[in-house]
Amino acid sequence: MNASFADLAGLAAGVIATGVVSGLLAGLFGIGGGAIIVPVLYEAFRLLGVPGAVRMQLCVGTSLAIIVPTALRSYRTHRARGLVLREALRAWTMPAIAGVAAGSIAAAFAPPGLFKAAFALIAGLIAVKLLFGGDRWTLGSDLPGPSAMRAYGFAIGLGSSLMGISGGSLVTMILTLYRKSIHQAVATAAGLGVPITIAGAAGYAIAGLPRLALLPPLSLGFVSIIGLVMIAPVSSFVAPFGARLAHRVPRRRLEVAFALFLLLAATRFLAGFA
Repeated sequence: MNASFADLAGLAAGVIATGVVSGLLAGLFGIGGGAIIVPVLYEAFRLLGVPGAVRMQLCVGTSLAIIVPTALRSYRTHRARGLVLREALRAWTMPAIAGVAAGSIAAAFAPPGLFKAAFALIAGLIAVKLLFGGDRWTLGSDLPGPSAMRAYGFAIGLGSSLMGISGGSLVTMILTLYRKSIHQAVATAAGLGVPITIAGAAGYAIAGLPRLALLPPLSLGFVSIIGLVMIAPVSSFVAPFGARLAHRVPRRRLEVAFALFLLLAATRFLAGFA
């Protein structure tokens, strides 16, 4: 498909707007904005003629790479306010990296539909919990033992690597099920997003090396350097503003806003991007 100047100008404006929105989401909800970044990149790569066999993987890998600086800045802002649950962060980091590695390997061979289905299912469950569960849906008043925490960490990393997100939505759901405040959950999610996105970007870069012939120019495996350069700086710059806003918003309002965002993103994935 040949792109006109108007198409490219509109695409550039959309990509810049994506950087702003994803940065705000990263700070506000402790997520990296992958649910916004992935569909925009999908349209960009469709416009450029990237084959469908590798298009979704390229979107996910590029999204993870874009989120790295955003996650770093968001985490630093939340950490300064003292709300990060350090015991959860320590328990989850290494298992999450292992989960990311497994997801990166699986994603190299999985069909594109797997990514959409995984995102829609998990996001929908989290949104239902936030909208209707409230404080009534709990698994305990304290975090579980080491074995369960390691299992959670692995699942968070695996799910994140399949969906192109930093794991914030998964972390938030788990921590609120153990009666941690939404603000603590968001702050901890931002912290875990740092190793998840770094490991995920590296994993997708390696996984895509055998398929370079199908990928567009300036691709490092399943990571588009062009997409990274266009979105990451804007997203990273905006993230601290969202993090500061998160600490001024009442808890219930933050939960409802987060749930509605997840439902919107899940609907987008179910509807497809074509």
